[in-house]
Amino acid sequence: MKIAITGAAGFIGSNLAQSLCKEHEVLALDNFDNTQRFENGKKKYFGTFKNLLDYNGDLYCANLLDDEFYKVLDEFKPDVIYHLAAISDTTVYNEEIILKSNVNSFKKIINIANKYDAKLIYASSASVYGDAKSPQTVGKDERPKNPYAFSKLMMEKIANLYCKNAVGLRYFNVYGKNESNKEQTSSMILQFANQILDKNEARLFEGSENIFRDFVYIKDVTKANIAALNAKGGVYNVGSFKARSFLDIVLILEKELLNLGLIKDEVKKIYIKNPYEKAYQFFTEAAANKDFNYEADYSLEEGIKDYLPYILKERL
Repeated sequence: MKIAITGAAGFIGSNLAQSLCKEHEVLALDNFDNTQRFENGKKKYFGTFKNLLDYNGDLYCANLLDDEFYKVLDEFKPDVIYHLAAISDTTVYNEEIILKSNVNSFKKIINIANKYDAKLIYASSASVYGDAKSPQTVGKDERPKNPYAFSKLMMEKIANLYCKNAVGLRYFNVYGKNESNKEQTSSMILQFANQILDKNEARLFEGSENIFRDFVYIKDVTKANIAALNAKGGVYNVGSFKARSFLDIVLILEKELLNLGLIKDEVKKIYIKNPYEKAYQFFTEAAANKDFNYEADYSLEEGIKDYLPYILKERL
């Protein structure tokens, strides 16, 4: 098949591109990191050439907000579009920038998908649930708490209205290979690992033992994206379907690094006030989907163990 992937040099996109290019004709589209930052000091774009060193397919550098991006996508005449490009920082509160980048651009993607009767598989987010009770279920209690989450919910509604064949995937807390360019917005698995390896300490929010998230490994997320090729239109959760605490992450890392001889003592836990408390999700856990042929292969212990060699290699 001819498969286009937007945001293909980013975290999830690069893992997917490297998997799909083995069997399909793939066009990778990405803006790439141009060193620009938001007012909060965080990067605007996470795509990097380093994530595509093992990718064998076509590549084009362009921005979602430019006509050139859609011209190249249109000329490719895709059978499938994976739309992963977006502003994904939940702490960016400029609503105009978020909605122009995420929602307006999505309508153009839909037009091209409809033109070629292409399957459209797009990234949504568990953030659309806000404070909904766990396990979070598609179609129940979606109350976004920030502009990013709202943009993702609107994308789902627009796809339902205008796209012939669209699948939305609500990612929970994804971690794994190729996320290091995300810096402060990378997973807490990576951030805690680096804190421990640097100073044998972990900086946790107060009450972290009672903050639960559904952490899902990148290999499972890639698996879910491929499963979406055969899924009927709709929106589906992509998680591990088991919530774990932030303290669990630290304790798992502590055990693995002690076993490897990379630390010698118990990790020092430093507790700090949560600066994002008003817009924070304190308990996320994906409810399984009845009509989606996907289940997670990796527990948090298994995912961290598989991920650690890559983290260590990145630090060399």
